Amino acid sequence: MKKLVPKPFTFEAGKRAVLLLHGFTGNSADVRMLGRFLQGKGYTCHAPVYKGHGVPPEELVHTGPDDWWNDVIEAYNFLKNQGYEEIAAAGLSLGGVFSLKLGYTVPLKGIVPMCAPMYIKSEEVMYQGILDYAREYKKLEGKTQEQIEAEMDEFQKTPMNTLKALQVLIADVRNHVDLIYAPTFVVQARHDHMINPDSANFIYKEVESDHKEIKWYEESGHVITLDKERDQLHEDVHTFLEQLNWKE
Repeated sequence: MKKLVPKPFTFEAGKRAVLLLHGFTGNSADVRMLGRFLQGKGYTCHAPVYKGHGVPPEELVHTGPDDWWNDVIEAYNFLKNQGYEEIAAAGLSLGGVFSLKLGYTVPLKGIVPMCAPMYIKSEEVMYQGILDYAREYKKLEGKTQEQIEAEMDEFQKTPMNTLKALQVLIADVRNHVDLIYAPTFVVQARHDHMINPDSANFIYKEVESDHKEIKWYEESGHVITLDKERDQLHEDVHTFLEQLNWKE
């Protein structure tokens, strides 16, 4: 079976807009259910797919955080150009890091970072994550084991400058979290083995907003938007959005 290339989505509803941001090696499918749920509650939702994501992993390693940040800004401007004056942002993992960066770069009504890393993992650990992603992608493409191994051998010869750039991005955002004044709801899974979960405490402590909340999900792992507590997460994100000071 050939892997379908995930597409950006726009689920139109009311005048309140939410920008939904996926994680590193993820795609818009990671936030699709949340988007449909919020659309049902009257929120217009838009999610980009970052350059090099949702396509063969060979393309991913030739892109980096600058490319993906441009995609995030374009997605924000897309909503603005469609006439949405008030925008909130919710992001998973790297998307959570970008939602925080948006918080001190452009006007936002509210921010929901979900399992967003603030501590740097070693390049070895991050590299292993890319290899796992590449192998899984090739399996989904329906390639034989022999073909996968041959392609993986070739893939591992590629320089991974992306990882160093990712570490720089996370460190930079960490240093600027105290510039965020928008209402913030920090979401963290208790069984998150991809990042240091203490990142959530750091974000909650450093954000300067008068309106900030933190919630730990005791049964969930890193991709919390697709895990067993996702229905509760949907409700909690909606409750937070309803508390914001929307004009309409």
